[in-house]
Amino acid sequence: MADVARLWLILLLLCAPLPVLAQDAATLVADRVELTRQNTLVASGNIEILYGDTRLRATRVTYSRAGDALRIEGPITLIEGDGRVILLAGTAELDADLRNGILQSARLVLDQQLQLAANEIARVDGRYTRLSDSVASSCEVCANNPTPVWEIRAREIIHDSQERQLYFDQAQFRLLGVPIFYAPRLRLPDPTLKRASGFMLPSLRTSSTLKTGLKLPYFLKLGDHADLTLTPYVSTATNTLEVQYRQAFASGDITFDGAITDDTLSRGTKRYYMFGAGSFNLPREFRLNFDFEIVSDENYLLDYDYSDKDRLDSEISLTRARRNDLFRASVTDFRTLRPTEIPIRDQLPRTFSTISYERRVAAWGGEFLLGLDAASLTRSSNLSGAGRDVSRIGMAADYRRTVALRNGMLATGSVGFATAIYDTRQDSAFATNTGVFTPRASLELRWPFQRTETGGAYHLLEPVIQLAWSETRGNAVPNEDSVLVEFDEGNLFSLSRFPGEDAREEGLRANIGLRWTRYDPAGWTLGMTVGRVVRSKINTQFAPGTGLSGETSNWLAATQLRIGDRLALTNRALFEDDFSFTKNEARLAWQNDRTAIGSSYVWMEAEPAENRPNITHELTIDAAQRLSRHWTGRIDGRFDLVEDRAAKAGFGLEYRSECLTVDVSVSRRFTSSTNVASSTDFGLNVSLAGFGSGRNNESYRRVCTK
Repeated sequence: MADVARLWLILLLLCAPLPVLAQDAATLVADRVELTRQNTLVASGNIEILYGDTRLRATRVTYSRAGDALRIEGPITLIEGDGRVILLAGTAELDADLRNGILQSARLVLDQQLQLAANEIARVDGRYTRLSDSVASSCEVCANNPTPVWEIRAREIIHDSQERQLYFDQAQFRLLGVPIFYAPRLRLPDPTLKRASGFMLPSLRTSSTLKTGLKLPYFLKLGDHADLTLTPYVSTATNTLEVQYRQAFASGDITFDGAITDDTLSRGTKRYYMFGAGSFNLPREFRLNFDFEIVSDENYLLDYDYSDKDRLDSEISLTRARRNDLFRASVTDFRTLRPTEIPIRDQLPRTFSTISYERRVAAWGGEFLLGLDAASLTRSSNLSGAGRDVSRIGMAADYRRTVALRNGMLATGSVGFATAIYDTRQDSAFATNTGVFTPRASLELRWPFQRTETGGAYHLLEPVIQLAWSETRGNAVPNEDSVLVEFDEGNLFSLSRFPGEDAREEGLRANIGLRWTRYDPAGWTLGMTVGRVVRSKINTQFAPGTGLSGETSNWLAATQLRIGDRLALTNRALFEDDFSFTKNEARLAWQNDRTAIGSSYVWMEAEPAENRPNITHELTIDAAQRLSRHWTGRIDGRFDLVEDRAAKAGFGLEYRSECLTVDVSVSRRFTSSTNVASSTDFGLNVSLAGFGSGRNNESYRRVCTK
């Protein structure tokens, strides 16, 4: 009778609601529960057992007190934790806490991606799952085609749920049922583990200059917040080691990418590059950023397709942006890789240091703006003129106020000045110590109109006229930061179109423009800006190719069309009264569920003052098309329409399923020089879903047909 009483007590505890149980107790929910004369508890129907963070579902459970064991009949589903580890079986024998036992005709599903199947699965201490004569794959298996695209067969697979690792004994990798790789021992991370030390999948690259080579990355986890990836790249023409280091901190992060090479192109000298970047949040809202770029020679980045940069800039900066003030200090080091500039590299700017502070203060119904700045630029050369070094200290102050008039106009007036003193060395064309002072003023009138259509669309029309005046007084100073001028809708109503502080636009002028935008409730927007600059006298500060020279500037016309997130079309043009264009550039981006296209077009007339001795006429395109459920094609290219030939072109074809991604690409660089030859590259990359590489979109899953 005592045993029967204890069994009834167990029954009451098992059937009790979960909140009233101790932490390690179990909860049993079933359609029917009975106690047999053999002191055995039998539950049947829709059964669910909750024990800690483990959940078990079955159709029949028999509990024997004598062995403190569960006999379970399925179909059985055992879910651990948040559902990333699932066991499926036909029958099972487990101990009462579900930590040890045997499951028959079972499968282990990890993160709903990787499936491991075996006739028998053993659970050990709730941590290890041992599968005998098993197979692992993340591919869909169909009845009419039971062979997965890829699979790993092994004599035994052990899953360590604590370390989240898979250990394979006598592993055989098969592709479409054909064995292609064997390993007596193999360790792989399970898909729930995002970072684990070990080899990654190799990639194949064939280049006309570097021949056929193999890349085999090794990922090394350095704690929870840092990692190192070492990638040997070996071919008959090169022995290269690529390196990437990443580390995250509580206040920021750093990343370093680099490589060291011994190849047939270097004639026995070592080649290398290193790019690094970091960003940190500092006290009092300051932010520190740095990046540095070094390379052994001017061709290395292009030869190995690491980057297409032809000028390197390394910088460290300290910034703080708040509601009413902005601070920035930086030091930048420049290095050119352009063949035409290398002979005179010591005459080009090498180091540029700057510090600036801007403050905004509300005063007298408007706002007062104060700016302070200092800058220094040095060159390596000691030649007079070619080796010019310049330092500058400047100050600017402006007062601005906007008033709404009774007729709906907005009137904005501003008055202020900018001044600077210069110290110029190694250039006899300029005095050593010089200074400039620029008073300035402007008056701007805007008259915004709005009209709403019956369908809900509305139009905004805003004519703008701005009268501006400024005059620079003082000696001539070197222009180091205002050589390249851009005239666009962003600075149409600026007091100066020069990008820096060394040159300031002068004279009396009127900036005239008209802005119009239509917003449609269907989700599309069309906008246009048209304007030009009219001067009281001819301006000789700007080069003709900028569109700003003369008594009147070119017409500026900028248009933008956006249709939701599917289409974005922008165009900006500068042209004369007879519609002869100085510059025209357009950008198209369009995408839907299957297609994505990005294209840019640019035409600029030659301008030697901006280091553009020839006409620039180029078209670039980057497009991808999903050809079918599994296949996606890509093309990209850059075409020189002046020379009537391609500068660069590429083609790629990708196959993607629920378990596999294969990417084949070919690219050709047609341009060449005395230092860099034309080259063709072929690439092959394979990625297996289910081992930390992430899962593919469900739309790529294979569909089984009857």
